[in-house]
Amino acid sequence: MPAPFPLDAIALTEALVAIDSRNPRLVANAPGEGACAQFLAEVLTGWGFAVVVEEVEPGRPNVVARIGPAGRSPLVLNGHLDVVGTDGMIHPPFEPTTRGDLLYGRGATDMKGGIAAMCVAAARAASRGALASEIIVAAVCDEEFESIGTRALLANGLTATGAIVTEPTRMAVCPAHKGFAWIEITLHGRAAHGSAYDVGVDAVRHAGLLLTALDRFEHSELTRRGHPLLGRPSLHAAMIAGGTGWSTYAEQCTLRIERRTIPGERGEQVLAEIDALCAELAASHPTFRATTRMVCAQPPSDLAVDAPLTRIVARAAAIDGHDAPMVGLSCWTDAALFNEAGIPALCFGPGDIARAHSAEEWVERSDIERAARVLEQICGEWGR
Repeated sequence: MPAPFPLDAIALTEALVAIDSRNPRLVANAPGEGACAQFLAEVLTGWGFAVVVEEVEPGRPNVVARIGPAGRSPLVLNGHLDVVGTDGMIHPPFEPTTRGDLLYGRGATDMKGGIAAMCVAAARAASRGALASEIIVAAVCDEEFESIGTRALLANGLTATGAIVTEPTRMAVCPAHKGFAWIEITLHGRAAHGSAYDVGVDAVRHAGLLLTALDRFEHSELTRRGHPLLGRPSLHAAMIAGGTGWSTYAEQCTLRIERRTIPGERGEQVLAEIDALCAELAASHPTFRATTRMVCAQPPSDLAVDAPLTRIVARAAAIDGHDAPMVGLSCWTDAALFNEAGIPALCFGPGDIARAHSAEEWVERSDIERAARVLEQICGEWGR
């Protein structure tokens, strides 16, 4: 029987980064999370976890590993194994390289450093007999696209009294983050020769009218909404396409909008607001016609700053010798799904989300080790 993998968060980060786990929904012919999941399952088994590898889609598994008193006040440590594409990277994506305190590689900051820290933390707490509750390590697939991994965990009946998602937060405690809605709007015109102004209806110009209305809406309405940690909601026009030629009125134009939401806003509300803007334009422009479609929506996440989980994480950071600031994340994470399911959740982990998906991705080795210590303290305190 092979010797267990060393109980070392840096070594585990390097091993995970070295495995290509690009998301096949984002990158054609990418391998997915299978090999990475299998490796991590073997490591955790060697460390004494009870491990199950649950396939969510073919070749796309979750790793669910449990340690400590079974069923007692479970705490979930959650992270995603998938990474985004590597086009344009200026260093080898899957050859972990250290320069000083920085560990480079695709997924180093988003979020294999966080996964390594949470796994080592739970194992160390268990090895010194410090666990009063069950710790569930959930390393999931597909967070970068539709979060089918965490959705499957919750749909299969996972229960817990708290969840920490070890996304890169620069070691800040992040009890809230924004959600988003992707909305596709099709503007309908009437194709005609470019000289036939009495016949043609220009779908592209109508898209311009809608963009102007959206701009007014953001500045008059969205600036009036806010959240103490997240600021205001926002929107931007992500893509636009329409028309077939210089001398032809555009019969159709497609506009894709991303709307970032704050707690209290839902995807249905966002779609209704855009429908209302379209209705106003149709009332003032008789030829204006648009149809809207919700492509995808993910909810925002919000946990009280004085919730027990928030206080425990902040206290554990202070015990380790640093005051972790309380901030909001502008990006989306699986923490929202836990909170929506009634499991209090927040984000805390090594790395910086600003480096995620970038041409140069790295994580501070010292922050991986610090995160492992803080999470070990939390694991030992949870349930007491």
